[in-house]
Amino acid sequence: MDIKISVTGLGYVGLPLAIAFSKSFNVIGYDHNKLRIEQLQQGIDITGEIESISDLHNSQISFTTNPEDLKKTQFHIIAVPTPVNRAKQPDLKALFSATETLAKQLKVGDIVVYESTVYPGATEEDCVPILENISGLICSKDFHIGYSPERINPGDKTRRLNSIVKIISAQDKKTLDVIEYVYSKIIHAGLYRAPNIKTAEAAKIIENVQRDLNVALLNEVAMIFNRMQIDTHEVLKAASTKWNFLSFKPGLVGGHCIGVDPYYLTYKAQCYGYHPEVILAGRRVNDDIGKYVAEQTIRQLVQNGTNIKEAKILILGIGFKEDCPDIRNSRVKDLHHELCDFGMNVYVHDPVANPEEVKEKFNIQLTALADLPTMDAIVLAVAHHHYRVFSVDQYEKLLKPKAVIMDVKGILDAEHFRKNGYRLWRL
Repeated sequence: MDIKISVTGLGYVGLPLAIAFSKSFNVIGYDHNKLRIEQLQQGIDITGEIESISDLHNSQISFTTNPEDLKKTQFHIIAVPTPVNRAKQPDLKALFSATETLAKQLKVGDIVVYESTVYPGATEEDCVPILENISGLICSKDFHIGYSPERINPGDKTRRLNSIVKIISAQDKKTLDVIEYVYSKIIHAGLYRAPNIKTAEAAKIIENVQRDLNVALLNEVAMIFNRMQIDTHEVLKAASTKWNFLSFKPGLVGGHCIGVDPYYLTYKAQCYGYHPEVILAGRRVNDDIGKYVAEQTIRQLVQNGTNIKEAKILILGIGFKEDCPDIRNSRVKDLHHELCDFGMNVYVHDPVANPEEVKEKFNIQLTALADLPTMDAIVLAVAHHHYRVFSVDQYEKLLKPKAVIMDVKGILDAEHFRKNGYRLWRL
């Protein structure tokens, strides 16, 4: 088939898709962000999600901010962010805007595939009317739609786009066959044909709801064990000897998926008159964990005899996950702001985050390690590889003698630091 593809939204999801498809098809990469397009045209990817930068340099993608270029293609993919607003409700402004932009260029025979995470029903009930009203075309007659939820795992260098099984769905079998043909060119792990679009939308949502709830459980038991003075990580090591024990760890839960997707399901559930108890309980636990770590840091400092008003605290990591520059919905900012509210001197270091973006979004200034004074405490919030390979001496150079170490991710040699007089705490 002679198919030309457009990808709207060139972030963590859209760019890897565009690069992969460009090896088999003619691809137009569209984004309304002019700076982003200029960077890509220069071979610069600030997300770090391209496996090899030469793939970007050598790709034949036509990067553009001109929506009229979308008319040159017949197979359209929309992969834009779908966050939540301050009220924890779905924020679909970017999705609807991208849909409106595409609708103005839509032609008879086109196929539109959504990859953005949405609640069940959003594609057909919310996006299709926009496409029809603006284009004047009729869905299932003049154009067709599909849904294939993204499964990109930012920062993961092992599970890449082509090695993750991909769900595909469409309104009819003929369209699904075309979608299968297109995606089979880039997905080596295989495709799963969902029976309908709503099923595919729901599958994506519960993937992250399940993970969110499991981490919330571990965060809650960590708070319980902390009161009992039991090391949660030692408990998990013991429990993991059972073959069917699930491998989850406590920690800060942020990002554009796990910390967001549950609210899409709870919103839709409430539209149907059902108030979810378990899902929202898990969200409350995980949303408050940054504040909890801050409170425990204060407690450790006080027990260590530190003057809180004069304390110097270093937070290691600002992103929502290890080895990824993405700071969207990072709960580390909650930890930072809570510590600042106590009047302490709080510094933040992150080896991969963009300092300008951190300053713009969080009003936090990143500091180089070489510019830091010695600390009364460090909070290891994100387990970047950069911190995992730090030697004991490198950590000790950052700290005053007998300082507090808040090892949120549990990656340090606790026994060594405690033997050397440091006050080490783990979530």
